[in-house]
Amino acid sequence: MAVLLRSALCAAAIAVCSTSASAEDLVYKPINPSFGGNPFNSSHLLGIANSQNKFKDPSSTSSGSEADIFARQLQSRLLSALSSQIVEAIFGDDPQQQGTIQFGGQTIEFVRGLEAVTLTITNDETGEETTIVIPTFIDVP
Repeated sequence: MAVLLRSALCAAAIAVCSTSASAEDLVYKPINPSFGGNPFNSSHLLGIANSQNKFKDPSSTSSGSEADIFARQLQSRLLSALSSQIVEAIFGDDPQQQGTIQFGGQTIEFVRGLEAVTLTITNDETGEETTIVIPTFIDVP
């Protein structure tokens, strides 16, 4: 009886092993967006890297005090309001052809041309200039 049971088990094992195996190709998918991975992973990977970074810049002067945070937020809001006024002057309901705006140590000049608006941002202390050309799209009937 034991011999018969053994041969039945062996026959069942051979039948199971003799069936054809199917498999799919292995496909490598990178995680890091620098190597072709999902671009939505970048902020997560940067957060992990920053949490593991123990280096502190010795020349860094920024502090995390509430007064410093408030000053940075206030400066950001003021610059945002100023940029909104500049955009309104250039592209608003009554756009100006040219203009000059000065604040802090910078001068912003804009000139409206036929096909583009040219902004020139000049640092008054160093004389460094940055030019931005914004194309204007005109509907031609």
